[in-house]
Amino acid sequence: MNALRNKVQLIGHLGNAPEVKNTDSGKKLARFSVATDEIYRTSSGEKVKETQWHNLVAWGKLADIVEKYLNKGSEVAIEGKLINRNYTDKDGNKKYISEVQVNEMLMLGPKSA
Repeated sequence: MNALRNKVQLIGHLGNAPEVKNTDSGKKLARFSVATDEIYRTSSGEKVKETQWHNLVAWGKLADIVEKYLNKGSEVAIEGKLINRNYTDKDGNKKYISEVQVNEMLMLGPKSA
């Protein structure tokens, strides 16, 4: 059961092209966002579509794959863990960030040309 303590699974579409950079230590990092949709009906029968945006980060070889194959609109299934971190911005305000660190990824949808 320990493997289930911090596990996130998402299927969705990229909102923008991934942002890829190399860190000072030489590791590759890819940041991207994925939208997931939930569709349900209210008690009055009205159909409602809710979209949630999730910030994702991939490291190393997975970041290479993200950079090479993913674009805005790409459909992916990911598995990872939820990471919470904070920092102080240049104005002295504390900022909090939640993101999913991707461990596994499956590209869905048609092959791109």
